[in-house]
Amino acid sequence: MLSKEKLLETLSAITAPDRVSIDSAELYCYSYDASVHMCKPDAVVWPENTEEISRIVKFANEDRIPVIPRGAATGDMGGALAIQGGIIVDLTRMSKIKEVRIEDLQVTVEPGVVFAQLNQELSKYGFFFPPDPGSGDACTIGGMVACNASGLHAVKYGVTRDYVLSLEVVLADGRIIRTGPKVLKTATGYDLTRLFVGSEGTLGIITEITLRIRPLPRHFATAVATFDDLVKAGKAVSRIMESGIVPAALEIMDKLRIQAVNRVMNLALPEAEGTLLIEVDGHPDAINEEINSISKICREEGAVSVVCSDDPKEREKLWAGRKAAYAALIRLYKPQIRPVQALGNDIVVPISKVPSMLKSIQDISRKHEILIATMGHIGDGNLHPTVMIDVTRKEDWEKAKAVATEIYRTAIELGGSIAGEHAIGITRAPFIELEHADLIELWKRIKQAFDPNNIMNPGKIGLDTIPKDPLIFLAYAKYFEGKNKVA
Repeated sequence: MLSKEKLLETLSAITAPDRVSIDSAELYCYSYDASVHMCKPDAVVWPENTEEISRIVKFANEDRIPVIPRGAATGDMGGALAIQGGIIVDLTRMSKIKEVRIEDLQVTVEPGVVFAQLNQELSKYGFFFPPDPGSGDACTIGGMVACNASGLHAVKYGVTRDYVLSLEVVLADGRIIRTGPKVLKTATGYDLTRLFVGSEGTLGIITEITLRIRPLPRHFATAVATFDDLVKAGKAVSRIMESGIVPAALEIMDKLRIQAVNRVMNLALPEAEGTLLIEVDGHPDAINEEINSISKICREEGAVSVVCSDDPKEREKLWAGRKAAYAALIRLYKPQIRPVQALGNDIVVPISKVPSMLKSIQDISRKHEILIATMGHIGDGNLHPTVMIDVTRKEDWEKAKAVATEIYRTAIELGGSIAGEHAIGITRAPFIELEHADLIELWKRIKQAFDPNNIMNPGKIGLDTIPKDPLIFLAYAKYFEGKNKVA
């Protein structure tokens, strides 16, 4: 590795002196993302165009320096951290909406464009980019593509991958490629666009994105259905989905989540064991029929109450509360009792297996005597069980690790996956073989073909030799062993 001073000199020559830093305070800020992890980079650089990124990566490849692309750092798996040191490439200054082509149902953007800002611009034309992550007010399109993000409306509208038409990518040797034509479909050769989506920066740096867009729905109706049993709520979901109705959103929140949201957002929702938040959109006649059918199904499956509304203000308040559900947990208990988002979170199971998975989460919680607050995009089988622990107690971290492992194993046994939308990063890397043991070798060959020197975001997705216990390696060591990786 070159000295930091040499890094500063070389990167300043490629960009500008005020767009590179090796300052300790600056690097400390880049030692964190939204995960429990902490890793200090050697330098951070703020490029403003593809050509600068190409030169940065080419230089790094020649000297075998790790390169870590970073957007808004809202990911909770440590995917934007410099686990082996190196250069963080902050893409937030590449934030132009380059072209809106309504007649082609497309928009082309730079990776640093924020999701909410893009949809604000598209709304002027009556269109939108549908994936709706909880971090949508902050997360960037580049990060969404790198992680194949989704969100509240994935059940009807799909995930990021479903909207990416073409990419510009800087490869590990500095070459700039385009992965496909800017058309709504193509059938020519290997689909490299879809390969880069969800690759978490391990194959190259995405510098331009062309997305498919859709017309904004004009009419909505929502329903809040409460149940005295979380599993009953899960059964209602299975019934709704098999009825032929495709809700625009279908979310679940357990009692802990509702209590937290009520306290922070003043929603005054009934604090039942399980609550479904449901939305349909489309023509007014159709949505009235669908919301009535959904209400009927919920009551037949044991809903204690079902409240429907087509008031836009009520809808806005409801979804604001849902998006705040994780942050709200932090204020529910004593300061040291914290939600650890990364552990066992973001699993996916077939919709028919949702009731079984919900029951298993409850059983695991009781078995290990640990709080688990559950919510999720239940309409597509994506659940977010969040472990609540005393972060000052080593034994709680050990419990949390055991709980996460059991949740992941259960999801896989039910035919599911350990990651629905939050990617793999560092946190889930040790668990990836539970799901893909027979594919890891093929993944490594792909990685080798694109990045033979392993400079592109190394240590992620389980492709490298990494510590088998990253929680001890990177998280609670700072509490108990004094091995603060930032120091």
